[in-house]
Parts: sequence; structure tokens; C-alpha cells
Amino acid sequence: MSPLALQRRTPRRGTRVESPAPAKQIRAAIYCRKSTDENLHSDFNSLDAQREACAAYIASLKGDGWVALPEAYQDGAYSGGTTDRPALQRLLADIEQGMVDAVVVVKIDRLSRSLLQFLQMMEYFEDKQVSFVAVTQQINTGSSAGRLLINVLVSFAQFEREIGSERTREKIHAAKKKGRYTGGHPPLGYDIDRLNHRLIVNPEEAAMVRELFDLYLEHRSLLAVAKHVNTRGWKRKSWFTREGVRRTGTRFEKVYLQRLLINPLYIGQVTLHDEVYPGLHEAIVDEDTFRQVGALLVANRNYGDVVTRNKNGTILRRLVKCGRCGAAMAYSWTSKGDRRYSYLRCSSAEKQGREACPTPTLSAPEVEAAIIKEIKRMAQDPALVDQVFPEALEQTKQGREFLETERTRLLRQREQREEAIKRLVSTLESPTGELPEVVGERIKEHQAEVQRLNARLQTAQQELAALDAQTINREHLTQTLAQFTDLWDALYPLERVRLVHSLIDSVVYHDETDHLEFHFKTSG
Repeated sequence: MSPLALQRRTPRRGTRVESPAPAKQIRAAIYCRKSTDENLHSDFNSLDAQREACAAYIASLKGDGWVALPEAYQDGAYSGGTTDRPALQRLLADIEQGMVDAVVVVKIDRLSRSLLQFLQMMEYFEDKQVSFVAVTQQINTGSSAGRLLINVLVSFAQFEREIGSERTREKIHAAKKKGRYTGGHPPLGYDIDRLNHRLIVNPEEAAMVRELFDLYLEHRSLLAVAKHVNTRGWKRKSWFTREGVRRTGTRFEKVYLQRLLINPLYIGQVTLHDEVYPGLHEAIVDEDTFRQVGALLVANRNYGDVVTRNKNGTILRRLVKCGRCGAAMAYSWTSKGDRRYSYLRCSSAEKQGREACPTPTLSAPEVEAAIIKEIKRMAQDPALVDQVFPEALEQTKQGREFLETERTRLLRQREQREEAIKRLVSTLESPTGELPEVVGERIKEHQAEVQRLNARLQTAQQELAALDAQTINREHLTQTLAQFTDLWDALYPLERVRLVHSLIDSVVYHDETDHLEFHFKTSG
């Protein structure tokens, strides 16, 4: 009898045949990921298709004990280049608790598009004795060939992700060079035409924008404009997301106003880094008004600090103007022996000659002395207290509101960072207590940010404490103004420059009558 016949011989009657042992149950977790939010809320999307494919694969292995876990590990609109995804973090946490025996995905790039992060997760899975399956790529981590194939495929996935990012950036740059709208929050004054990817003017909001520019030219103070429009009940831009969620506009703030007033979008332009291109949208503000506001912002140090670049400590730099031609009167110097003399000369006369402007040269120390005398005179004026006291109270109130808002924001950011640290430690920590190098670096980054936030919190709390301890009353204010002369004499040169520029908007010299005309800042 042949060996094959012996193998196929049926057992004799009465022989006991043992049944095979039941297969061990393998709890399989299905993980799905989608990079964009396109069709994310439709009845059937890519996440549903991925889950069905994985569920069918697990069902085919039912005889081997495979069972699909009911938990839905699905990340919609999350990039594969980071592990900071809610569903992935829940999956890793469940693996840590010993609730998962296998992870099933459609393709390996659904788990990660970063080679380094993917290898770290594979090491983590192996350490937890969790197998990994990619349904459509026939990946098996049980063989060396399968592990090699995984590394090759993930390398290509990472390359594809990086190429996609580069193409997206190039597409945005090309669109901006053509003046197109490339996405983001819609600015005040415009609505989004999502079909044609363009900005269209919102007439009601456009009128608000134009009035904001006019108000700044009138008040010459961002804080005064913000206070004015907030009193009128104005709000920032309200809009709807693609999903129909309403974003309600909030109160106006100094920083928001500054960004609005320097945005070239409102004169029909778009910016790309440091370059400016003509936009396809309609302008709301004329260029003359935009340039005037920009120049005034610079002069008021709301956009760039003019005073800190004043190396010579010249008190009147960029303050004195010629009453005859309107040009600035700039400093010039001459020397005689060991002595150095400073003068103020009309820029038109200096550049084009006396024929352009006959305004004579002024002695800079004499003009400075006249301005300082005027400031000291005002400080002794009892009527000044009636003007300063309400403004001082209002500025203290607004300063406290700003600091309290800043403190709340910093506390929220610190809490988010601390939660991120806890999540990384709890989900990726190995049994030996050692963390992968990259994860450890990420934790260090979070810790450094927490330290920075703590420092800013401490500063904000100190400033709040100083405001709370500060009591402003008329008697104290009157005494402070009376001591202004002694204060001025004790200031350093650059401190005097800052004080003068915070009080005076401009000084106009009229050579016909030989007198100086002072224009003080309303918020000084």
C-alpha cells in the first residue's frame, strides 16, 4: 500500500477522533482616516467605505476567531503626517489597556504618512503583541518580507504627502499672483463667493470699513476708535462655515483695528509674503485714505516704533512741520570749534532751495524749550484735571479688561498643552518607562511652551495686581501734574523723547507770524 493511501485511510470502527480546539478570539479594531472634510457629513463617505472593506475582511476570518470591535476609530479631516488625532489616540489608549489584538486598515497610509511615526507605531504594536493588517495591500507583519514592504510603502506615502503639500502651496501662490481669494476667514466688508472663489463686497460692512478709516483719521487713536464703535454696538465679521456653523463677530479691539487698517485687501490688492499683487475683488477704500492712515499709524507708533530708532535723542524728530508748505522740518547740525549746534530746516527748502519754500532755519534748542514750556504750562492748568481724570479711569478699566481676557486665554492654552503632555505619556509610554526619542522631543516642546505661558501668566497677574493696587483720585492726579516739572528734570533724554511723542501729535511753525501751533494727542 502506498504512503498516500496510508495517509487517506479512514479510522477503524471504534477509534476515537479528537475534534480541533476552538480558535482563539482575535479582537480586531478598524481604524479609518480621511484627510479633508469634503463630503464628511454626507450619508456615505470615504470613512464608511473604509470601514465596510475592513469589516468584510474580518468577517472572512471569522473561522479563525476574528471579531470586529464595535468601537468606531474614525478621524475625519485629519492629516496622516501627525499622530495628534482623537480616534488614533483612543485606539492607542485601548491597546495600552489590552483591549485590542489586531489593527485593521484599508491601506497603510490611513494609519500614518510619516515613515518615522509609522515605524514607532509598529514597534509599539509589536511590543503590545498587536498585529497589523492592511486589507488592500496584503501586508503581513509576521514576516521579514512583509516588514520590508511596509517600510517601502510608507516611504512612498510620506513622499506623496510632502509632494501634495508642495503642490498645494504652489497652487495657493499661483492663485494669489492672479489676485484670487485662496480661503480663510472672510474679512470685514466682504462675503465669499464659494462657487467662483472670489470676494464680493458686502455693502453694509463696506460702509463700516470706510467709516473706521475716517474715524482713525479723526481720532488718531486706535483705542479711541475701538471705544467709539463698541459704544455704538458694532461687531466684527459674522459668517457661516461650509458646514453651516455660524461664527459670531465679537467686540473691536486695538490689535484687530490695526490689522484691518494696514490690510492692502481694502484697496483691491492681495499679499504673498512681502509681495503685493492686484486683486480680482473690488476695493473698498481709496488709496489716498489708505496711505494717510498708514502714515498716521507709523507716526503714532501703532505700526513700528519710531522713537526707539531715535539714536540722537532729538525730541522734535518728525513732529515739527512747516506752516507755509506743509513739509517736515528736519534736524541738521553744524560745528564751531568744540561746540555743536542743531537746527530745524524745512525739507522742501533743503531739497529744492529757498525758491521752493522761504521758511527760515530755526534753532532746535529754542523750539524744544518752547514746547517743554507749553507742556509744563498745561500741567499746571487746573482744567486739565477735568479732562485727564475720566480718561485715566477709562484707560485703567480697559487695561484691566484686556489683562483679564489675556489671563483667561493663557490659562486655556496652558491647560491644552498639559493635556497634550498627559495624552502622549499615557498612550505611548512603554513598559520600561522609556519613550521613543521623537515623542520625548515633542513632550519637551510642550513643556517649554508651558514654561513660556507660565512666565506670561505671571507678568499678566503682576500687571493686574498693580492695577488693583492703583487708586486714581482727583487729589492724587492734581499733585502728580503739579510735580511734572521735577519729573521732567529727572528723566533721561530718551525718556523725554517718549513723553513728548506720547503727548504731542504735531507742531506747526508759521514763519509769517513767527509762532508755533501745537496739536496734542487726544489720548495723550
